[in-house]
Order: sequence, then C-alpha cells, then structure tokens
Amino acid sequence: MMLEAESYEKKLILATGGARSGKSRFAEQYAGELGLTRGQEVVYIATSQLYDDEMKRRAALHRDRRPAEWRTVEEPYELESVIRRLSEEQVSVVLIDCITLWISNLLLQPDESGQERWMKPEHSESILGRIKELARLLKQAPFSSVLVTNEVGDSLVPEYPLGRVYRDLAGQVNQALAEQADEVYLVVCGIPLNLREAAWRSGGKGQ
Repeated sequence: MMLEAESYEKKLILATGGARSGKSRFAEQYAGELGLTRGQEVVYIATSQLYDDEMKRRAALHRDRRPAEWRTVEEPYELESVIRRLSEEQVSVVLIDCITLWISNLLLQPDESGQERWMKPEHSESILGRIKELARLLKQAPFSSVLVTNEVGDSLVPEYPLGRVYRDLAGQVNQALAEQADEVYLVVCGIPLNLREAAWRSGGKGQ
C-alpha cells in the first residue's frame, strides 16, 4: 500500500482480524511506510511471552519478517510506561503486536497474594481502564501508532468461564480502541478493509 499525503500526519491505526488473517503483516507494512515518511526510528513492541516452542517459532517468524533496523521492545505488562518513555525519544512510529495478548497477560496476572482474579468483574474493568489510558497516551504522543488486535468473538461461545470473560473483554477493548483510532482496518485473507471508510460509504458511523 502507498500512503497518501494526508498519511504524513500523526495517526493512531488499529488493525484487527482473525488468526493468520494477515493483520500483522499489514500492520508491519503500514508502520514501515509511515516510518519512511518521517525518517525516524520505528519501534516494535512485542507483548507475547514465549512459554513454549510454538510461541518461540511464531515470534521468530515475525522477527525475521521485520526490517533489521527496527528496534524491538519486549513488554508483556507495562505498555503505558513504555509509551511514556518513547514519547521523550526521537521515534516516528510505534507498532504494538498485539493488544489481545497484552490483555490476556493482564487478565491472568495474579494479585499480590498470588490468587487468580480473572473471575472478578472489577479486574476486567481495571484492564479496560488501562486500555483507555493507553489510547490517551498514544493520542498525545508525538509519533504515529499502529496497533494489532484480534477478533475473537466471531466463533462459538467458549466452553469455559475464562474463555467467555476473555472474549467479552477483548470485544470491549477493541471497541474502546476503535473509538479513538483515526483508521480501523479489518484484515481478511490478507486484504485490509478500511472500516471507517466502508461505514461512511454505507451511511454508518464512519467518522
């Protein structure tokens, strides 16, 4: 994709889609083109935790696909602190991959006594509050941001309570981010659909 002149302005971009939809590749291409327009550093923030060989293989595929000059920051929990720090540096674009892994990390994070808290509604509310704070920080930051997230609510209702809590939270998180994003893309079969543009053309809430 080639960016138009208006894309030279700072933006908050959200890319969503299912597993292996091509959303990460699209986000990387978009971030790379945004970086070229400003000539400063592109920072890739990875939220995954490499627990097993499969996760390590997935991370390696993403790493091999990214330009070697990009800086990688691994942060599974404190994204807000990373964004505050990067806002003080010469950065043109920040790519976060992915938001749904981040909320999974937060959801499963135990409390101070080591007890699980994912079943408590106030914990989900706290995570949603952190998402809104992250969006606020990104909107105020001097760089463009590209966020990757997942659509997890298009399949069967999860059998287990944790899966249902995660599905519901992911849907709320995506809505909160989309509300603040300048552009929202749904990637299907490797093809990105600009949802705001499509909604505007069909008479919906595109802006």
